[in-house]
Amino acid sequence: MNSAVRFVRHALNTRFEDLPPGVVHAAKTFILDTVGVGVAGRNAPLADELFEAAVQWGAGGGVHVFGRAQTLPAANAAFVNGFQIHCQEFDCVHEPAVVHPMATIFAAVLADAEARGGVSGKEFIAAIAVAVDVAAGLGVAAKSGIRFFRPANAGIFGATLAIARLRQFSEQRALDALGFALAFCSGTMQAHVEGKPALPVQIANAARGAVAACDVAAAGLPGPNDVFDGPFGYLQLFEAETDIEPVLASLGRDWRIAEVSHKPFPTGRAAQGGIVAVQKLREQGVTADNLAKLTVTAPPLIHRLVGRPYKDGMTVNYARLCFAYTGAVALQTGSVGLPDFSAERLGDPAIAALAKKITIIDDRTPDPAAFTPQRVAAQLKNGDEVETVITALYGSPADPMTQDAHLTKFRDCMKFGIEKDADSRADAIIEFVNQLESRPDVGLLARLAAGLEE
Repeated sequence: MNSAVRFVRHALNTRFEDLPPGVVHAAKTFILDTVGVGVAGRNAPLADELFEAAVQWGAGGGVHVFGRAQTLPAANAAFVNGFQIHCQEFDCVHEPAVVHPMATIFAAVLADAEARGGVSGKEFIAAIAVAVDVAAGLGVAAKSGIRFFRPANAGIFGATLAIARLRQFSEQRALDALGFALAFCSGTMQAHVEGKPALPVQIANAARGAVAACDVAAAGLPGPNDVFDGPFGYLQLFEAETDIEPVLASLGRDWRIAEVSHKPFPTGRAAQGGIVAVQKLREQGVTADNLAKLTVTAPPLIHRLVGRPYKDGMTVNYARLCFAYTGAVALQTGSVGLPDFSAERLGDPAIAALAKKITIIDDRTPDPAAFTPQRVAAQLKNGDEVETVITALYGSPADPMTQDAHLTKFRDCMKFGIEKDADSRADAIIEFVNQLESRPDVGLLARLAAGLEE
């Protein structure tokens, strides 16, 4: 039995009643978080331009986009929502997998659920849970450094099987859909290296691709079935070294949605340990005025993902993945938020001066997916040195956000994305998600996220 069959059977046969209470709670938590960051993405740079591009492919269709009144066909709505969820680097992440599972999965599955109607909250939660098992499981199976853009590459398979489940596909039709997901699978780390908006566009494309893969399979076209293990399957082509068997053996036992981490700050996850470290250094008396140099010694993934130098005239996408910038902002203000990526902030000469004092050093840790430990040392102008160590990232299961912090983040995102009646709209969405198990149709969640009344 190949890996694709085992993933398909898990996705199609898992019942809502099989999910432990903690898994249901985690799914609802990250559903709410994802709606919030998706709504905030409505006012992100280039979101309007991307929306206009999607409209050219077809408008109408009745599926809502976060923070917008105009509807689109399901695949196009999934495309825009996927972009808006990921474009500000604020969406949740599965750290061991190096996968942002909910961006692709939630965008695709909510669009398809609204288009078809009548998808219950229980079925939606179960579909999200098994989809994250697939996407994060593929990431956990990787034992080498990330080359392709895994959030999109692995995400498309989880999203495809979630939709296949909600459409009640047979095992064979779900396998065919996975085959087309492989055909549509794309996205590399080059956009990350250059700090270009193609990065969230790859998430958008994967979300759209999941809907399209199920549409093609539903039309009766057969797809390749040895999707993961074949000589030209996903594991062979996209990852240099893998071990999939432990992941497959864990299905139904280890629920990956419960391993997902919040992002407390709208920047690359690899920068967030350093931001917390800077907050701790501030508590020990380090300031923008007395800092001579700040050094982060961290695993290779940190250096690779956010170790780029500050540069004048950098784009928003570059800045979000530049710890020199976000660390400088955190030292100056005490935190990093959505408004810190405005043109005015990016051009602030005081932040620029601070950023040029910050460097990241690769500690040569052999684990290619390690985010910690991170040793952060501040050398002061008087010659003193202040140091702190981060052993778990804030927002992870090892150092979780409180419920109050989670809801504050959600409300802040709503205010950023929908200026009018943001508090009341946030209340309505929180109430809806809190009662998700009893909801007969999750399509209403899409309408609420668009800014429409219940």
